[in-house]
Amino acid sequence: MKMIPITIEKSTHLKAKPDVNTLGFGKYFTDHMLTAKFTTQKGWFDAGIRPYKPFEIDPGASVLHYGQALFEGMKAFRQKNGKIVLFRPEFNWKRMVAGADRLCMEAPPEDLFLNGIKELVKIDKDWIPEQPGSLYIRPTLIGTEAFLGVRPSEEILFFAILSPVSSYYAEGASAINIWVETEYLRAAPGGLGATKAGANYASSLKAALEAKKKGYAQVLWLDYSREHIEEVGTMNVFFVFENEIVTPSLDGTILSGGVRRSVIDLLKSWNLPIVERKLKISEVIAAKNKGTLKEAFGTGTAAVITPIQELASKDWKIKLSANGQKGELSQRIYDELVGIQYGHIEDKLGWLQEL
Repeated sequence: MKMIPITIEKSTHLKAKPDVNTLGFGKYFTDHMLTAKFTTQKGWFDAGIRPYKPFEIDPGASVLHYGQALFEGMKAFRQKNGKIVLFRPEFNWKRMVAGADRLCMEAPPEDLFLNGIKELVKIDKDWIPEQPGSLYIRPTLIGTEAFLGVRPSEEILFFAILSPVSSYYAEGASAINIWVETEYLRAAPGGLGATKAGANYASSLKAALEAKKKGYAQVLWLDYSREHIEEVGTMNVFFVFENEIVTPSLDGTILSGGVRRSVIDLLKSWNLPIVERKLKISEVIAAKNKGTLKEAFGTGTAAVITPIQELASKDWKIKLSANGQKGELSQRIYDELVGIQYGHIEDKLGWLQEL
């Protein structure tokens, strides 16, 4: 397949960089962005790195009426020796391909996705904060054809923007409290639950907002039966029992997370009993009451490894962490994962791509 050329237009008006102590998550954006277009007649074309600026989009664009929007979340890290690395970018490309197929959109070819993002990060590398900060990368795919009628868009825009970030949650590295949702439903079999589509997040906003009013950082979603655990709104979840470590299996309603996959790989390499299976919320409550539930944590590109301190619903509440800190296993995983990302530990599993 012919490689798609990527033109570069550097900004002549560079932004002032934010104070690294006030980064938060997703509040600031760098000087440049990657964009490329697709039509069914021309294929992919007009790929380039350009100054960051607003888009001009037709009011009839598919994304505005029928929700054809898909995105990824990735990170670039500045290692202790000054090298810049991406963490498992090929995973994100493959997931975008799968999601694009589900939403009837054309995914960018691998060379455009990977090379375009690498060139973008190189140009804006001065925005990458040192540890514990990182550069969040948001590749996005939207339908841009102007029409009114329910069918897939024949015009696609692929773009990627960058944001220097610190912790996702206001609690930082401390444990968070999570509300177990029993009224609203995030996904059902055959739906979009396994796809990182904008619609997935739109449907979660109401429950998340109500949970935050109750003092909880996020929502733990259950399946359509309201019995089985699926995922937190921003993370996959793991539960450490006395004799096994369990994460819900990917049955078509749960997003396959890159950090989730990495944690599973790490646990297997340590010969620990990691199991992917259906997990009832009642099993978690019973294990806590019997003393066989040791800890729980979430995993995600933004969240990294986040310990769960408390789970609560309208009829019950259980405490998982007494001091708000990571448990023994989640701390070990965090240290290994972050150590690899920042170059303190050798990348034996081949997760990093150097720019």
